[in-house]
Amino acid sequence: MIARYNQQILLIVLGALFFIPFLGHVHLFDWDEINFAESSREMMISGNYFQNQINFEPFWEKPPFFFWIQSLSMSVFGLNEFGARFPNVLVGIITLFFVFNIGKRLYNERFGMIWALLYLGSLLPHLYFKSGIIDPMFNLFIFASLFSIVKTVQETHSKKATKHAIIAGILIGLAIITKGPVGLLILLLSVLIYWVLNKFRPLTTIKNLLLFTLFALAVSCLWFGYETIKNGPWFLGEFISYQLELFTGAEGGAAAGHQQPFYYHFVVILLGCFPISILALGNLFGSRYLVDQFNFKKWMNILFWVVMILFSIVSTKIVHYSSLAYLPLSFMAAYYLFQVEKGKENLSKWLAMFVSVLGIIFALAIILIPIIMLNKDDFLIPLLKDDFAVSALSMDVNWTGYESGIGVLFLVFVIASIVQLFKKKVFKFVMINAVGVSVLFMLVGIFILPKVEQYSQGPAIEFYTSLKGKDAYIWPLQHKSYAHYFYAQTQPLAPDSGLELKKKEALEKLNKTEFVQLKGDERLSYQMVLQEWLLKGDIDKPAYFLIKADKYKPENFTDLEVVMKKGGFVGLKRAN
Repeated sequence: MIARYNQQILLIVLGALFFIPFLGHVHLFDWDEINFAESSREMMISGNYFQNQINFEPFWEKPPFFFWIQSLSMSVFGLNEFGARFPNVLVGIITLFFVFNIGKRLYNERFGMIWALLYLGSLLPHLYFKSGIIDPMFNLFIFASLFSIVKTVQETHSKKATKHAIIAGILIGLAIITKGPVGLLILLLSVLIYWVLNKFRPLTTIKNLLLFTLFALAVSCLWFGYETIKNGPWFLGEFISYQLELFTGAEGGAAAGHQQPFYYHFVVILLGCFPISILALGNLFGSRYLVDQFNFKKWMNILFWVVMILFSIVSTKIVHYSSLAYLPLSFMAAYYLFQVEKGKENLSKWLAMFVSVLGIIFALAIILIPIIMLNKDDFLIPLLKDDFAVSALSMDVNWTGYESGIGVLFLVFVIASIVQLFKKKVFKFVMINAVGVSVLFMLVGIFILPKVEQYSQGPAIEFYTSLKGKDAYIWPLQHKSYAHYFYAQTQPLAPDSGLELKKKEALEKLNKTEFVQLKGDERLSYQMVLQEWLLKGDIDKPAYFLIKADKYKPENFTDLEVVMKKGGFVGLKRAN
C-alpha cells in the first residue's frame, strides 16, 4: 500500500526538507512581506477578521482569506518570520503534490514527477514558497479551478461534470477572497479564448455553468457579502477603486513607482524561471508523440498568454504579478522533456546550450557576490550614483569570501545536470537540478541573504525592533514603510492620546468624520498634518523617526536628536 504512494511521499519529503529549514532566518522584506504579516498581526490584536487593517486603520488592498491563514500560522508559531511564511510552505508542498497528480492523470507517474521536479527546481517558483506573499496561494486556487473546468468540459455529459463544476466554483471563489476579482478575470478570459478557438461550440451544460456561478458567488460572499451587509458598501468601494488604480497606473495612486516597460514580465519569466523558461521553448518544434490529453496543452498555452499579456498591459508591474504563468510554463517544459526522454522528440542542442550558459552565469554571479562585497570600496561604490546605496554599502558587514563556495557548489550541480540533459537522461537531469536549486536557496538564505539584507533594510529593522514595547510614536520620514508597525509591535492608540486627538482634528479640517472617507490627495494631506505635529507640535510622548541617510539634512531637523546612524538610515528622537 505504501509503495503505491512512494512518489507522492517523496515530493512531500522534498518540499518539507527544502522549504522549512531556516524559514525565519532572515527578516521579512518591506513592503509586501511585512505589509501582509502586519495586517495579520492587527487582525489578531483587534479581533476584526473581516476588515484588513494597517496601523489599525482600514487597509482595502486585499481580501482577507490569506490573512486568516497567516493569522492562524502566527498564532501557532509566533509573531515572527517563520509564522508569516509557513502558509506558503504548505502551499508549496500541495502545489508539488497537485501537479504530480495532474501529470499522472494526463499521462503517467513519470510525467508527473518530471513536472513536479521541474517546478521545484526553478528559481522564482521555488523562492516564492519560502516567502510570505499572497501569490502562491492565489495561483494554486486559480490553477486548480481551471483544471476542474478542463475536467468539466471533457466529461460534460457525465455526472462527474457536475462535481467538477462545483469544485471549480468553490476554488475560484477562494481565489477571489484571497486576492480579488482578477482571479476570476484570468479564468474567464482563458475559458473565453478556448471557446473561441473551439469555434464557439458549447463547452458544457447550462446546469454546470449555473452551478459554477452559484458556488463561486457563495464562497466569495463569505467576505464580500458579509462585509457589505455588516458595514455597508464603502469598504468594497475602496477595494474596487484601489484595483482600478493598479490597472490604470493612476498618477500618485496605488501604482506609483511600479510602472515598467511592456516587456518587463517577459524578462522576469526568462531569467527568473530558469530552467523551465528555456526548456518550454522546445514546444515550438512540435510534438511527435504525446496526445494532447483533455486538450490540456492548449489550455496551458492559453493560460500562459492570458497572464503574460494581461499583466503586460496593466500599468502596474511587480515581479510576482505574472507568477501564475509559472505553472503552465512548467507544464510545457515537462511536456517537451518527457518526449525527449522517450526518444520521440529531438533534444534541441541550442536549448541545451542556452540552459548551460544561463546556469553557469547564475553560478558565477553567486561566486562573485562575496568577492565584490569584500572589495566594494574599490569596485562597486565608485560606480554607484545613488546616494542611499552608497550610504548603505558603507556598513561593515562580515564577508569572509567562503560564501563563494555556494556558487561553486551550484556550478557543480549545473554541470552535473547538464551532462545528464545532453545524454537525454531527463529524470536524472530534473532531479539533480531540483536538488541543486533547492540547496542553493537554502545556503543563500543562511549565508548570503542576511548579509545583503543588512545593506538594504537591516539598520531600519534593528532600530524598530529596539523600540518594541516603548510608549512612543514611531514615524518613517520621506519614505514609505510598514516595518515599524511589525517590528516595533505597535499597538492601537489610546482614545485620549495626543496623536489620536490630532487625527480627529485633522479629519475635521478636511470636513470628514472617519479616515475611510478620505480620498487620494486628502489622505496625503492628512498624513502631512500628523507628521508636522509629530515633528513640531505639542506631543505627549517621545517620537522616533527614521529617515534614509541621503535625505537627512541636519539643518532641517534641529529639534531632533540623532540616536542611530548606521548604513543607509538615520534614527531620530524628539522628546516630549
